Amino acid sequence: MNPDVSKVAEDTDADAVGRLLILAGPSGVGKSSIVHELLKRPGRKLSVSCTTRSPREGECDGVDYSFLSTEEFEALVRGNGFAEYAEVHGNYYGTMRQPLEAALADGTVLILDIDVQGAEQIKSKYPEAISAFILPPCIEDLELRLRGRGTDDEAVIQRRLRRAEVEISKQDEFDHRVVNDQLGRAVSQIEDILKP
Repeated sequence: MNPDVSKVAEDTDADAVGRLLILAGPSGVGKSSIVHELLKRPGRKLSVSCTTRSPREGECDGVDYSFLSTEEFEALVRGNGFAEYAEVHGNYYGTMRQPLEAALADGTVLILDIDVQGAEQIKSKYPEAISAFILPPCIEDLELRLRGRGTDDEAVIQRRLRRAEVEISKQDEFDHRVVNDQLGRAVSQIEDILKP
């Protein structure tokens, strides 16, 4: 191999700069479907959050979440291991700092599917992160989606709807807003946001 070509390749790799894409929005808005489509392109990874809650049926450790004990989680908090974390309904949730730093160093687009509070913490530590708030076409549509999942009782649905209204009120804190009225269109808008 020509040494000059090798040097150019090394320089290109060394200059690779990753990006963080924060996706937030109310439960049931379709973030998981959007993420699934975005991950079909090479050079992208999903940030796997940590939690102290028990795995739900069908969830895999290291894929859906990294499941930690409360003691393990709190030790990581003390060691500054999280880029963001919060306690929600008696369980901890958080994003590890190391995968974010690795993505920024190796040119990966790292997608973070996190709540509004977590998004605020990430943006304060990584101001270069791109943030997009995913909106439902209307609150009635969101309610239909939540009921259609068939996974929550009425009390949980009502709590999620109340929380959705609070989260939606913070949409202006995000760099971009995307209405998920049609999956393909929403994904396309986010792809446009990711263009250099």
